[in-house]
Amino acid sequence: MLHSLLDFLRTLTAPERLIHLLSTALSGWLGYATLTAIVFTETGLLVGFVLPGDSLLFTIGVVAGAGQLNLLVMIVLLTAACLAGDWCGYLLGRRAGPAIFKRPDSRFFKQEHLQRTHAFYEKHGGKTIIYAKFVPVIRTFAPFVAGVANMRYRSFISFDVFGAIGWVVSMTVLGSLLGKIPLVQHNFEKFVLLVILVSLLPMIVQVVRGLRQRRPALQAGD
Repeated sequence: MLHSLLDFLRTLTAPERLIHLLSTALSGWLGYATLTAIVFTETGLLVGFVLPGDSLLFTIGVVAGAGQLNLLVMIVLLTAACLAGDWCGYLLGRRAGPAIFKRPDSRFFKQEHLQRTHAFYEKHGGKTIIYAKFVPVIRTFAPFVAGVANMRYRSFISFDVFGAIGWVVSMTVLGSLLGKIPLVQHNFEKFVLLVILVSLLPMIVQVVRGLRQRRPALQAGD
């Protein structure tokens, strides 16, 4: 079961395999619906952080650039899925936030992810909703934390719309353009890793800054 799931996740980030899947088992509207549902799950359900986000959108852009998907339709569907998922996460945070913060760790849920997102949110405020779209894991938990923090719904929507559109359009269009370059085609896995690395940079910078701020405090304590 786990092997099948991992193989399916690899298919989502490999253009040739995804094209084959969309032309066989997930042909036509079923393929569009499946990709839309995956993005909704990745952004809207707290267990969705295990699913590919940036790499999936980038691959979808590559597949669309190859003529196997309609790029404009995908952008509209994926943006709608992202917004719907975020709003579900926000409402879940408003209603069940305190209880979930007390929930013990499990295979698909880690308090560390939640606490990290909360710290990120406390530092950057409403802009986190936009920043989070480009940071794996943070992207999944940010709407939930916004709900827990009782962020005004109107403010949340205004930030979220900009974030969702920016994330979906940038990743898919980038994939569509770069996917036509031979160098990218021959080294696709490396470029996907590069996309993931770039998306992780804000989190890495945040961790480094936190470590630098701790050192003076620790030295003063000594």
